[in-house]
Amino acid sequence: MSQRQSFIKRDRSWHPPADTPGYKSTALRSPRRSLLTLPQSEGEMTGPVFGHGMLDPLDNDLIRNYAADGEAIGERIVVQGRVLDENALPVAGTLIEIWQANAGGRYRHGRDQYIAALDPNFGGGGRCITDVEGKYSFRTVRPGPYPFRNNGSEWRPAHIHFSIFGHAFAQRLVTQMYFEGDPLIRICPIVNTIRDPAAIDQLTSKLDMANMIPFDSLVYRFDIVLRGRRSTFFENRPQGN
Repeated sequence: MSQRQSFIKRDRSWHPPADTPGYKSTALRSPRRSLLTLPQSEGEMTGPVFGHGMLDPLDNDLIRNYAADGEAIGERIVVQGRVLDENALPVAGTLIEIWQANAGGRYRHGRDQYIAALDPNFGGGGRCITDVEGKYSFRTVRPGPYPFRNNGSEWRPAHIHFSIFGHAFAQRLVTQMYFEGDPLIRICPIVNTIRDPAAIDQLTSKLDMANMIPFDSLVYRFDIVLRGRRSTFFENRPQGN
């Protein structure tokens, strides 16, 4: 941060309350006492530094990085964007990991018992590191919606989970990305824990037809703001990051 740039304080009203009755799991997960901010130690602020040498060339290609005898099945998309700070400056060298359900709405996880079929060529995970302009890109398939046990059976809109690391494993932020135009967004009890429509819009990727790949893939743009009054909502830092 340069000397001319002011430090932008958090806007705690931008984030949802920890206990939100519409999303029943929050009754068990929300804290009962005031939140405390704990300063990070030197060990948490330094290393390991993530580098491109840690990654396989296919790590950001979910269509192929798990495939054994073909490619993943589903609507082919590219998700790309930038990681920015509160002053809209790029954050380079950031490790981003994503995980998602397959095109049928099922995760490759032993606890996922949804009746949709598993895709033998889709693992559902990928990672990349932002370049000097803060840019990242993933090739994948659009995940399907799926039901979950909230008020009987409600449905989650299509989404991709994002994990953003700093220079150490303790510096980690987690969020979810939705897709522009999905009608399930407005009725999802998890999304609706967020009160400000502008904050929900910031979690919604935008169709980017200018950069679509002809006869191959649609492109969605999703920028991530790390802190400040209008930082992206991170579910593991609901008090603000």
